[in-house]
Amino acid sequence: MVKSRPNVHAPVRNASRNGVRNGIVEEPGAEHSMDGMMGEERRTQILQIVRSEGRARVNDLVNRFNTSAVTIRSDLNELHQRGVVLRSHGGAVLPDRILRESPVNERLKAHAEEKRRIGTMAATLINDGETIILDSGTTTLEIARQLKNKQGLQVITNGVNIAAELLDARGVTTFIVGGTVRGESASIIGRSTEDMLEQFSADKLFLSGAGCDPDFGVSGANLEETTVNRAMLRIAREIILVADASKFSMRSMSRIAAFSEIDTVVSDTGLRDEIQAKVRSLGCSLMLA
Repeated sequence: MVKSRPNVHAPVRNASRNGVRNGIVEEPGAEHSMDGMMGEERRTQILQIVRSEGRARVNDLVNRFNTSAVTIRSDLNELHQRGVVLRSHGGAVLPDRILRESPVNERLKAHAEEKRRIGTMAATLINDGETIILDSGTTTLEIARQLKNKQGLQVITNGVNIAAELLDARGVTTFIVGGTVRGESASIIGRSTEDMLEQFSADKLFLSGAGCDPDFGVSGANLEETTVNRAMLRIAREIILVADASKFSMRSMSRIAAFSEIDTVVSDTGLRDEIQAKVRSLGCSLMLA
C-alpha cells in the first residue's frame, strides 16, 4: 500500500537548469535520489486523483504535473503492477474486483506484448503428435500462432479466431466444436459444445481465464463459456493456465477451476513476488515469460 504524504494536491515542478528545485539548492549527486522521491510523490498524488475521481487520463496528468506522457505512463504502469489502479485506454481507473467481460477486439490489444511472450513460452510445452485443447482466449490465440511448424499435432478448440489462425498450419489438424457462436468472445458455447467435447481426450488443456485469484481460482465472465471450459478440464490430462500478470488477484463471475487443479501456470515477469509464492504453494509449476 502506498503511504500517504502531506500536501498531496500540491503541483510537482520540474528542476531548473541551475540545480534549484522548488526553491532548494541541491547538493552535487543529489539529483537521482530527489528524482526518485519526487516520482514517488507524483505517483501518490496520481493514486489520490484516481481514488477521488474514479479515473485519470494521461493527457490531464501530463498538464497537471508538467511532465512527459512517457513519465506518466510509467507511473501508471507502476501503480497497475502494485494492484492499486487498473490501466485503461488513455489512462487508469480504479480496479474492479469483479471483472466484467470486454469485447474480444479490446482484449486483443490489452497487454499484447506480455501475451505474445507467454504464448511463445507455452508453445514450448507442446510436442509433435500430441492432442491439445486451446480455449477461446486471446492468450491462447498467441499459442496458436506458434504452432505452424508442429507435426502431427491435433488441436481441439471452441475459438473461432483460433481455428482461423490454424488454417494454414499444414502439420496441424484442427477440430472446432459445434454450438452457438458468441461474438463478444469469438467462441462457441452451448450444450452441444459440451457434448462434443465429451467425445474427445486430450494430453493438455491451455486455459486462459478472465480472473486468476489464487484464493478463488480461475474464473470467467460468462456462465455458458465457463461451463464449456469445465468440460475441457474433464477431458485433459494436464492443465496449463496461461495468463498475464494483470489477471491475478482479480475475480470474475463464474469459477472455472481451483488452482489446486492447475498443473502449470505460464505468466509474465510482472507477476508480483507474493503471488508467485502463493501460486507455487498451491502446487503449481510456474513459468515466467
